[in-house]
Amino acid sequence: MTSNAANEYLKAKVLTATPEQLQLMLFDGALRFCEKARVAILASQFDQSYEALSKAQKILLELSCSLKHDVAPELCKNLSALYTYCYRRLVDANVKHEVNAIDEVIQLMKYQRETWVLLMQQMGSAKAGMAARKIDMPAPDSRMEQRISMSA
Repeated sequence: MTSNAANEYLKAKVLTATPEQLQLMLFDGALRFCEKARVAILASQFDQSYEALSKAQKILLELSCSLKHDVAPELCKNLSALYTYCYRRLVDANVKHEVNAIDEVIQLMKYQRETWVLLMQQMGSAKAGMAARKIDMPAPDSRMEQRISMSA
């Protein structure tokens, strides 16, 4: 796939994503750029590690800025502290070329991503249940049961 086609695909994916999916994409992006930076540092390609770490830092800033403190102040306070900590660790990794700092951020972001996926699954189940309750379906009766046969 050409670079232009890949960019168009990503643009379409972002424009059609739900807010929950966008959040997941941010976690995936942060992890991807941290992994790239890790590989670059191990290869002493510091210009590439700088670029990747800078992108991961921008994503962490976006995650922090998108928190809704008016909805869940305590949770947002904790997440903001976590994202700030990760951001600082990536600065350390960038300045000191520390792979351990990147590994720590990767571990924390993987945990955040897994937690987010579980939350999305729970939300999906809840939304499906609510939608099912809204459907006006007739109650089963004996005539319906007679028509449905489980044997071939």
